[in-house]
Amino acid sequence: MDHPQAMADSVPPNKHPTGLYILFTTEMWERFAYYGMRALLVYYMIKCIFLPENASHVMGYELIKRSLEWVFGPLSTQALSSQIYGLYTGFVYLAPIFGGTIADRWLGQRKAVVVGGVIMAIAEFMLMKQSLFFPALLMMIVGNGFFKPNISTQVGNLYAPGDHRRDRAFSVFYVGINVGATLSPFIAGTLGENVTPYGRWGFFSAGVGMILGLIIYLWGQRHLAPDNVMKRASATDAKPVAPLSPDDWKKIWALIVLCLLNIPFWTVYEQQGNTIALWVDGNCNRHIFSWLQGYGFLPAAVLNWEMPATWYQSFNAIMIVAFTPVILAFWRWQEKRKTEPSSLAKMAIGCILLGISFLVLLPQAHMIDAAEKAAIIPQKASLLPITLCTVIFTLGELYLSPVGLSLVTKLAPPRLVSMMMGMWFMSSFFGDYLCGYIGAYWEKMSHANFFLLLMTLACTSGLCMFALLKPLKRAIGHGHAETVDV
Repeated sequence: MDHPQAMADSVPPNKHPTGLYILFTTEMWERFAYYGMRALLVYYMIKCIFLPENASHVMGYELIKRSLEWVFGPLSTQALSSQIYGLYTGFVYLAPIFGGTIADRWLGQRKAVVVGGVIMAIAEFMLMKQSLFFPALLMMIVGNGFFKPNISTQVGNLYAPGDHRRDRAFSVFYVGINVGATLSPFIAGTLGENVTPYGRWGFFSAGVGMILGLIIYLWGQRHLAPDNVMKRASATDAKPVAPLSPDDWKKIWALIVLCLLNIPFWTVYEQQGNTIALWVDGNCNRHIFSWLQGYGFLPAAVLNWEMPATWYQSFNAIMIVAFTPVILAFWRWQEKRKTEPSSLAKMAIGCILLGISFLVLLPQAHMIDAAEKAAIIPQKASLLPITLCTVIFTLGELYLSPVGLSLVTKLAPPRLVSMMMGMWFMSSFFGDYLCGYIGAYWEKMSHANFFLLLMTLACTSGLCMFALLKPLKRAIGHGHAETVDV
């Protein structure tokens, strides 16, 4: 018998259950908290807490700096900040494999989400005190480990095996992620940059966002599907757990391969919060109304207004919200004509799009590199190329990330679904760490060569996915109760 309070809503086959929108809104506020903090993170380190007059007051600073320099040699403030950014964002995505395992075996997905949300809210408020910077990062990592895999797997729980709405549901859910990511740079980023002391009130607003997400999640419990622990508790005929079948192991190994191939994607994609953020801050003309000089109908205060650098972090999220309905309509159009790419092919396309997006930045990068080589103050780059770059890699993200989340819930054995979701996020751990490692070369390479390196990494990953389409289909495309579009 199903747990009566935990039953997901019964809805017509072409509509989504109310539980999806509860999870959508919860994730929206959690992402508001995470991306609000991330929008400030590199700037906060470089412009504030790692300055000589502040660094000595940051708990653990000397130990962490010496440890990293023991491995990598002397690090400038930018290189050190990049390494810490990569380590933090990497461990944020490693922790879910442990949080997912704990939820699968003991805690349950619902309780794990609440535990994770509470820990992250506390961490955001800890960031308001500069000396607690590193303990707060650790708390964010632990909280995300409980929250991230267990909110995503609950989306899959709302749908029966084979339900065609599942892929679309993850795209809707992904919009929720990016509504939060859109709002946070405007609110948390602006407060953090422009209200003294630097960063404090941005982190405060992020903590408030996390609390709002928890309130909505707790209020909407009755609309969610039963999680794994609830199903076991309500089962009337307890059966011994069967060992994993050969088909299960094939699916697990297929997911491991996909995780490995995803690493370069996240290495490149996460540069938008690291080196691309530095490009926007230091090399882009952010006086977005300056081209109207001479027309005489705008006051000087407007013409000279400079967009805060943190606002760039919302570009990608705004585009995801805007483009998702278009992409879904395009896929439905392809489906009717039987030309829709498989899930894995979509992911490969996503990697290629991410790679070629950096071609757009090369002309201005060459111009700035030449000026710096000649010891001439370079002209600032326009925001138009970085905006077009963001358009292209956003399309790439929509082809890879929500499709990958959906694929995990299809392929993972039910009793391991949160752990496998954690493993999926583990590819982001390696990718995000490499993002920080490669970002440390930002000051050592020319900008053009750096962007070419990013393009090569992403495109190579996409080509490898295309090369493995047939082997993966043979491994997991046959013999399952649920049809898996590989």
